[in-house]
Amino acid sequence: MHSVRASLRQFVDELDSVVFGVGFSVSLIAILVFFLNPEASAARMGQINEYLWTEFMWVYVGTMFLMVTFSLWLMFGRWGDIKLGKPDDDPEFSLLSFFSMMFSAGIAAGIVFWGPAEALAHYESVPPLIGAEAGTPAAAVGAIQYTLFHWGISYWVPYLIVALPIAYYAFRKDAPMRVSTLIAPFVGVDNLDGFWAKTIDVLAVFATIGGIATTLGFVGRQFLTGLEYTAGVSLGDAGTVLVITGLTVAFTVSVTLGVKRGIARVSLFNMAVFAALAVATFLLGPTNYIMNTGLQAVGGYFGEFLTMSLYTNAAGTGEWVGNWTVFYWAWVFSWAPFGGLFVARISKGRTIRQVVATALIGATASTIPWFLTMGGSAIFFERNDIAPMLQMVDQYGVSVSGFPLFGALPFGDALAAVFMLLVVTFFVTSADSSTLALGMLTTGGKQHPSTINRIIWGGLMGGLASLLIVGGGIDALRSSAIITGFPFALISVVAIAGMIWEYQSVSPLLSADPDETVAASNDSARVSSPTTDDD
Repeated sequence: MHSVRASLRQFVDELDSVVFGVGFSVSLIAILVFFLNPEASAARMGQINEYLWTEFMWVYVGTMFLMVTFSLWLMFGRWGDIKLGKPDDDPEFSLLSFFSMMFSAGIAAGIVFWGPAEALAHYESVPPLIGAEAGTPAAAVGAIQYTLFHWGISYWVPYLIVALPIAYYAFRKDAPMRVSTLIAPFVGVDNLDGFWAKTIDVLAVFATIGGIATTLGFVGRQFLTGLEYTAGVSLGDAGTVLVITGLTVAFTVSVTLGVKRGIARVSLFNMAVFAALAVATFLLGPTNYIMNTGLQAVGGYFGEFLTMSLYTNAAGTGEWVGNWTVFYWAWVFSWAPFGGLFVARISKGRTIRQVVATALIGATASTIPWFLTMGGSAIFFERNDIAPMLQMVDQYGVSVSGFPLFGALPFGDALAAVFMLLVVTFFVTSADSSTLALGMLTTGGKQHPSTINRIIWGGLMGGLASLLIVGGGIDALRSSAIITGFPFALISVVAIAGMIWEYQSVSPLLSADPDETVAASNDSARVSSPTTDDD
């Protein structure tokens, strides 16, 4: 009883009442609205979604390209030497753990949901830029090429744009670990409780709610579809709500083990299973086709990267770009507050270049083989009538794609079981890291928010995700991401401006000696903002 009272006291004492109150209220209202009128709610979201991608497509596309350009500058320029911490701070996590947590939290459900599905969808409905006829070899190459574009370098940069200024100020100037810290270059660390800071933190909660609900909805739908496809178990609408909400809360409890014992271990397990499944599928599947088609797709991805990055299909309706590229960019924008905050939390002691390279090189290099293997196998099986991939998609929905794919391989039942396990473990890391980030957002930047706080957010996000599935399915999940991601497309531009403002004051002090570089940049951090006390 005493421990319960202590937990409640910690929960109440640590709350940022404005950010938590607004975020909790909006989440609860959204759940009630969807529960009472799911079809009308999904239809209204669809209308807002269409307005955003038709009128502001250039914002999503242009902002993402700006982020990519700036991230590459950080990786190759002199600012990459700046350390996210004090001169004597060592990295808190090993490189392997750091990479595994970044990868699992950053790409999570998306890679297991869309890995077998996206290239297959583009093979049937070819991107306008590719210009090939559906079902042809050229369409297959173009389908994989566009999948790599959506999940390659561009996917990771919004996390970096949010994470780097937060980590810089949190670990060097003792600023709070919250999203509003990214405006510290303009207002100073001592003024992060003002109107604009609160507004950004509230918007961060809104964006995170939409991004997490989308992600949990996708992977939850895949989990339920897997049960139906492999075991014939169909839960219905009520069962969907109960299972997704229950799983989210249950997995959220694992966060109470802490980052080192909880998320880090699950993330390492994820990476091991992920790699093993990719290698097995590559070796047991159509290896020659994967390599031949995949190499050409990789060449197209790098050769036409600039064209794809700025493509809006201005000569057409733009619908394909809105439904795919804008959706993906908005989805990752909506994840940027939570994902960026989590990456900032685990980046202490590393340099900017190390963090950026881990995402742009390490994560992308791990992602490409997965999509080449899964997308290439799905298309090959469909082209050669080995597995009725598109027929199963028509019957069960896009979330089924992985199960007939693995069923067509040797040891198919075992591989399907491993894939189902991967779905569950990525669900765990999504629930863990997202509720941890929401707890940090709503407690003024506490790095270890209370268990009660995390469980509340786990229940709310699981409930909203399940209702989005029931009320509008994939379309509602897409709309949720596009709507909530829009504000952070704009806030990310502010973050870039802030980093330029701060880092240019450090740049003249950088030297060829790494130790001098770190010390000089830390000295500059103490004086760059007139409102900040010395460390």
